[in-house]
Amino acid sequence: MKVAEGNTTIVDGYVGLLDNLSTSNKLDLITKLTASVKTDLSSKKSSLKKAFGAFDSQKTAEEIIEEIRSSRVSTRQIESF
Repeated sequence: MKVAEGNTTIVDGYVGLLDNLSTSNKLDLITKLTASVKTDLSSKKSSLKKAFGAFDSQKTAEEIIEEIRSSRVSTRQIESF
């Protein structure tokens, strides 16, 4: 089964369940689904914008390098034969 076919089957299942709802409940559901989609779209756009940009720090490059080097931990244990 392809992904598109699986999604269609799921949607068809939901439509079958929703046939028993009243018109007002269906309209409420449409409103809530629309709001959910708008929220999803806006959060995707903002998360994409957050993924790019310059690193912002008051520390100098040397201080950052020293901090990284000093935070390194070696847990390597050599076992004897």
